[in-house]
Amino acid sequence: MPENSPDRAGGRPRSHDLTPPIRIPAGLVVLVGPPASGKTSFVRALVEGRQVDVEAVVSSDEIRTELFGASAEPADSGTADAADARIFEERDRRIVARLAAGLSVIAESTNVTPWARERLIALARRFGAPVTVLRFAPDVADLLQQYTERGRTDLTEVDVRAYAAVMSRDAGADRLRDEGAAAVHDVPGRRRSVTPGEAAARFTFAPCRPPGR
Repeated sequence: MPENSPDRAGGRPRSHDLTPPIRIPAGLVVLVGPPASGKTSFVRALVEGRQVDVEAVVSSDEIRTELFGASAEPADSGTADAADARIFEERDRRIVARLAAGLSVIAESTNVTPWARERLIALARRFGAPVTVLRFAPDVADLLQQYTERGRTDLTEVDVRAYAAVMSRDAGADRLRDEGAAAVHDVPGRRRSVTPGEAAARFTFAPCRPPGR
């Protein structure tokens, strides 16, 4: 449904359609949220809506699949740690390549811990790029429902609750700004009856593609 178009049911614009979209400047966009909080659905909507190029999204989960396959599970903790190191080295390489070219990039991983964000913010500072954080902080009940609906087998309900607890403790808006974020925006979701496409429409992004494309 186009922005400001009449609601099909009532013939009136939906209230959130009247709000001017938030402009995200060129630089590093860090998504912060537990697993199943809606980050992947959100970026998929951005790509499908041609708000960003698919190359602008750097996903640690997609890199894991590229490197190790969709069903690969490390046999022990040492192997898992080595795999994680390789994944995040590749993620950083892709982020650096875009920032060095003056292009925006969206870092899609949980990023709920301060140390995870510190690593990303340090990359942005190397190139003088602003950092914008988009927070995904659904109610725990909604989070668990989304986790159940998606049928994830790589995580347990206990894992999801633990991520949510870390998010609540260590990823408040004020803390994110103190860490170096130039701006912090909450991305609405199920709790506010907002679909991923509607949430994506609330933002506009600076060009994420090389000049001339």
